[in-house]
Amino acid sequence: MSNTTAAFPADADLVEHGGRPGSVRAWLGVGSLALGIFAVVTAEFLPASLLTPIAADLGVSEGAAGQTVTATAVMGAVTALATAVVTARLDRRVVVWLFTGTLVASNILAAFAADLTMLLISRLLLGLSLGGAWSMAAATAMRLVPQRGLPRAMALITAGVSLATVMSAPLGAYLGGVLGWRAVFLFAAGLGALVLLAQFTTIPRLPPQGRASFRTLFAVLRGPVKLVLLFILVCIPGQLAGFTYVRVFLEQVTGLDVAGISLALLLFGLVSLAGNFLAPLVLERSVALGVSAAAFLITAVSAVFIAAGAVPAVTLVTMAVWGLAFAMLPIGIQTMVVQLAPDRAEQASGLMATTFNIAIATGAIAGGYIVDNLGPSTLFIYTGLSTLLAGLLVFAIPLRKAH
Repeated sequence: MSNTTAAFPADADLVEHGGRPGSVRAWLGVGSLALGIFAVVTAEFLPASLLTPIAADLGVSEGAAGQTVTATAVMGAVTALATAVVTARLDRRVVVWLFTGTLVASNILAAFAADLTMLLISRLLLGLSLGGAWSMAAATAMRLVPQRGLPRAMALITAGVSLATVMSAPLGAYLGGVLGWRAVFLFAAGLGALVLLAQFTTIPRLPPQGRASFRTLFAVLRGPVKLVLLFILVCIPGQLAGFTYVRVFLEQVTGLDVAGISLALLLFGLVSLAGNFLAPLVLERSVALGVSAAAFLITAVSAVFIAAGAVPAVTLVTMAVWGLAFAMLPIGIQTMVVQLAPDRAEQASGLMATTFNIAIATGAIAGGYIVDNLGPSTLFIYTGLSTLLAGLLVFAIPLRKAH
């Protein structure tokens, strides 16, 4: 991310395109950034609801098909760190357009994938878009609105993630069952094209500012933020392994059909969306308590799946509880990062995004191995143990010293 934390656009830059800092035009630009995040996160989560038909069509195992998540995460991890340096001399709006265009191309390629290799290439392209979108969204929003409006801008962008979490998995499962998995990716490409049009018409000229360097990243790593990154590496692989392959569990263990799977994922998403509004109430009282409680709740969810995952009613309720815990984690992790590195929030956020993608890739690889070799029920032993350890780790993070 370029060094633009405190740099807001001159009026001339925005007036040239019909707007000014904080104007309606500028807020429409922020809205288009939120739509971009929504589109890329939707595409990222689609394989979780389409693994079975993808695997059957391409003639591979569910575990192998799940590596489409790994490909996206690995590329996203690299891109999140490299974007600011590689694109340092480009107008920031052009960079945003390029990443959204890459999103469209990746989904079209996925829709016409003839084999797993082609599908993996498409997901690498998606990772390029994902890492770039995350690294650009906050810095671009900071230049579109005055500082007093920044919290509202970030809330709008975060809403894109929440909405994608709610809609992507159940919608993907439903449309995949009705139209086929390839049509779902074409739908995602069409969504990306609409986002690109919105960004093209609303984001003003934003010349590059400041200098991008990897040097400050090492300074951040020497501080307490490294403990938050360790928490991510412990907790998120288990969480994502469970979520990525939950359709396999719901089919083979719970015995749900497509309608039942869609309902389970919808419950997860709706409660997760509600949790985004409830989480700040808990985190404002105690960040450590909120994050550790979320991790321990996922441990409890894993135990219920292992003990009673074959009972549909129990599984549906447990999916809803899981959605609540899931909502708390990303908000809590971001809060910890800001508290521990208030003067280098952008660099710390870049490290956080990269670590998240590494953790997602790790979870996809581990989950794929477990599902293919040990069975879907065993998957939640891994999820439960990793979140239990992560919950305990939270108390080693010196959050109070960051105030």
